[in-house]
Amino acid sequence: MTSSFVTASPAVVGVTHHTAEVNGTTLHYVSAGDTGSPILLVHGWPESWWAFRDVIPLLAATHRVFAVDLRGFGDSGIADGDHDLTTMAEDLHRLVAHLGVGPVHVTCQDISGGPVFAFAATHPGDVLSLTAVETTLPGYGWEMLADVKNGGSWHVGFLAAPGIAELFLAGRERVIIDWAVSAMTTVPGGVTEADLDEFARTYARPDGWRGTAGLYRSSLAGGDRMRALAESRPLTVPVLAVDGVNAPFTELTMRQVAGDVTAVTVPDVGHFVAQEAPAAFATAVGAFTDRVDRRRATAESPHRHP
Repeated sequence: MTSSFVTASPAVVGVTHHTAEVNGTTLHYVSAGDTGSPILLVHGWPESWWAFRDVIPLLAATHRVFAVDLRGFGDSGIADGDHDLTTMAEDLHRLVAHLGVGPVHVTCQDISGGPVFAFAATHPGDVLSLTAVETTLPGYGWEMLADVKNGGSWHVGFLAAPGIAELFLAGRERVIIDWAVSAMTTVPGGVTEADLDEFARTYARPDGWRGTAGLYRSSLAGGDRMRALAESRPLTVPVLAVDGVNAPFTELTMRQVAGDVTAVTVPDVGHFVAQEAPAAFATAVGAFTDRVDRRRATAESPHRHP
């Protein structure tokens, strides 16, 4: 079932809001564009679909574009059950089936790398390509992000602890969001005050940190499982690794789990590439997906004989 959706998010020209009832929850997603191969954008933390607000119109000129709020994030439902990466991966599979546009070019960034990789590896028929942005995977370096003794960040364990974010951040959601953005961006104004307000709005919902806690917790505990999945089902679709300030972190991860990897570093940006450099981001993703589409069309075209 699909329904239109009224959201408190500011309007973006050409972008429409929808909900889909899948896998025991309600997913909010947006769509734009009506021609070309489909692209599914999946946000990181502390974000929602809104992280792609400036990218979507650029890609929608030549593609059908969808951006989803993961369960427990943005305006998607906060379900009673699990909010772990495996469940979120299945959500994406069900969403693609619901949309009826698959297979898709899927893009992940930051913490959504785990769910998106699991989705692509488990349901390869759903995926044309995978673009990974400023991300790594459990078992392949993600745990380093939480290792405060060796340069990791305190916020990973904090957010993974059940109930702790709600306890300390209720009514003060923007405190940690402001900190994260200021610590991880290099482009002044790349993330605006209005953007920060929009992200904070969604985390201020009742149980608004449940998706974050479940995803972080399952990522910290999921290294062995992810390695087993990656070793048994390495990606066979083309992969684009996009790095900003943390280059070559994403590239190094993707080369361990996929055979066909193209690497791009966007210069002079921090962690939030889609927000800090939307035009460069859209250009990289658009050029990559178009190349994949051309290769696929050539491979599928009938052989002609003189």
